[in-house]
Amino acid sequence: MRFENAYFITGTAYAGKSAMVKLLAEKYDGVLCEENYHDQLLPELDSSEFPCVCYTRDLKDWRDFIRRSPEEYLAWIDGAARECEILELRILEGLKDQEKPIFVDTNISLETLKEIAPHDHVLIMLADPMISVNRFFERPDREKQFLYRLIMEEPDPEAAMENYRQGLMLINSQEGYDRFLNSGFNVILRDDSRSIEETLALVEQCFGLGRQQP
Repeated sequence: MRFENAYFITGTAYAGKSAMVKLLAEKYDGVLCEENYHDQLLPELDSSEFPCVCYTRDLKDWRDFIRRSPEEYLAWIDGAARECEILELRILEGLKDQEKPIFVDTNISLETLKEIAPHDHVLIMLADPMISVNRFFERPDREKQFLYRLIMEEPDPEAAMENYRQGLMLINSQEGYDRFLNSGFNVILRDDSRSIEETLALVEQCFGLGRQQP
């Protein structure tokens, strides 16, 4: 299975992946597969087949979510990534025959991307791993603020926050960062002095999209 008309962006949080796929889809009149686009399949999934993806769908008490150990959090993230890959490929298979380019903020593994996409159709975007740890609750996302309130309502909010922070440190490890960095794909590092327009130009250059413009 190959996707010749799809462009994949993967990497770490806070690197700009979501913004870039949206801008690319708009500029090139493409199909947007934004972050967690596999959620469209969630209502019909069998929890025995996709236990990690269905975990939050079927969760009865969100306090159980924040009370997990860092190791349990990491195992859930890793498991969800593997399950998301199956779902993403299922969705992309249904899109690949259309003429429009497809821009994907992806969970698909590096190993699979090497098999399904041309080398210059995959881009890694990276931010310092500690940004995700230190600034996780700074974003106004409804989900993040909901989790923050739950943590603050715990009997020992400081301990609850430290537990959650340790989980974030595990999933945003230097090892994971280095694996992306040394993947062999094109890499763009976060640079706060660079404008969104400048970053978009770099992304287009990596994908060779600028050369396709009249």
